[in-house]
Amino acid sequence: MDVELREVADGVWAYLQDRATWGYSNAGLVGGDGASLLVDTLFDLRLTRAMLDAMAPVTATRGIETVVNTHANGDHCFGNQLVRDARIVASAASAAEMDDVPPSVLHAFKQLDLGEAGNHYVADAFGPFRFDDIEPTPPTDTFDGSLTLAAGGRAVALEEVGPAHTRGDVIAWVPDARVVFTGDILFIGSTPIIWTGPVANWLAACRRIRELDAAAIVPGHGPLTDAAGVRQVEGYLEWLQREATKRRDAGMSALDAAWDVELGDYEGWADAERVVVNVDAVYAELDPGHRRINAVDAFREMGRYRAAH
Repeated sequence: MDVELREVADGVWAYLQDRATWGYSNAGLVGGDGASLLVDTLFDLRLTRAMLDAMAPVTATRGIETVVNTHANGDHCFGNQLVRDARIVASAASAAEMDDVPPSVLHAFKQLDLGEAGNHYVADAFGPFRFDDIEPTPPTDTFDGSLTLAAGGRAVALEEVGPAHTRGDVIAWVPDARVVFTGDILFIGSTPIIWTGPVANWLAACRRIRELDAAAIVPGHGPLTDAAGVRQVEGYLEWLQREATKRRDAGMSALDAAWDVELGDYEGWADAERVVVNVDAVYAELDPGHRRINAVDAFREMGRYRAAH
C-alpha cells in the first residue's frame, strides 16, 4: 500500500492512504505559527506512528497542539494515545459513541465465528490491524454545532453535520487555504456505509461541502476530490434511497431488498457489499419500528454478499 503526505495548500497537508477500504483512512495536518493541528489519527498504532513520522519534518518546529477526531470510528481515532499530550476535540455525540466500540471490542470481534464467508470477510477487513495494544484515549474537549479552533493563530472551523455516517460527524474547514477535511461524509472510489443516518442529513452534509467551494477536498477514504466527487456520493445516496424505498413498499425484507438491488453504476466501487447495511438503514428511516441489523449479522451478511458477487 502506498501512502503520501501531500501539501494541498500553503501549510496544509493531506495524509492519503491509497486503499479506499476498511480501515485505511485519510488524515490531515494544518500548520500555523509554531503549532499545528492534526485532523484524525489512524486505525492502529503502527499506522499512526508511520503517519506521525512522515509529518515530523513539519511538526518538529510546529508541534501538534490540537487533534480533531471527525467521528467515532476507530480508523479516525484509535491512534489518539500517540498524541495524548495534545488537546483532542470531537463533537459530543462522537465522544459518547467512541465508548460503544472500543479497541477491545474489535479485537474480540476478529475471533468470532461468523461462518466461512463471514470469517473471511472480517479477516480481510480487520486482519491487517492490531487492536490489543491500544489504550482508548477519548477527547479532552467536546462541542455541539460548531467550533472554531486556532492552529498557531490559523483558524480551523469545525462544523457538526451528523448524524449521518455516524452519530456526530464533523467536517473541518481551513478558510484561508480553502481546504476541507470531510471525514467519512465522503468515500471516493468506495461505497459509503450508513451506520446511523438519516440519508437526508448525509445529503445535506454533501451540499454543505459543495457550498464551501473548496480548492481541495480531503475525503475520509480515497483520493483527493472536488465538487464532482461530492455529487457522485450524493448520487449514490439518492439512488439507494429510491431503490430501497421501492422494495420496501413492495413488501420485501431489508436483506432480500439488498440482494435484489442492481448496483448499476456503483457496481465497480469497492466494498459494494455495504449495500446490505445501507438498505437496512433506509428501511429504518422509513419505518421507526424497524430493528437495525446488528454488527455481527451485518458482517456475516456482507461476507455472504461479497462471496456471492
